[in-house]
Amino acid sequence: MLISTVAGLTAQRVTATIDLSEQRLYLYVDGRLRNKWAVSTARKGYRTPTGSWRPTRLERDWHSRKYNWAPMPYSVFFYGGYAIHGTTDLKRLGRPASHGCIRLHPKHAAHLFNLVRQVGRSNARVVIRK
Repeated sequence: MLISTVAGLTAQRVTATIDLSEQRLYLYVDGRLRNKWAVSTARKGYRTPTGSWRPTRLERDWHSRKYNWAPMPYSVFFYGGYAIHGTTDLKRLGRPASHGCIRLHPKHAAHLFNLVRQVGRSNARVVIRK
């Protein structure tokens, strides 16, 4: 069964692979690389976990309860309070800057969010590697 389209793609599976050493997110749709985006992950003194998870929840308009109500638009939560989400701090993308979440340009976060929403959390995966 095919899922409806986002930005012209018909998708059944979505994988967001984050490479911590490169500060990049690789977006795979049905096993094919579709996008490569700069991210910001944990800065010194914090950590971004490594491993593989299915998203646990999606929040279109979320704010951090732990870090001064910081905006976290298009959040794809995958491990406790850890999420991939949009940021307004665009100048730091491509280098560690967060408290542990994976920050993306808001356009990219919206694209990922919509893909995961359409294929369903059970057909999506977040992989984080060093």
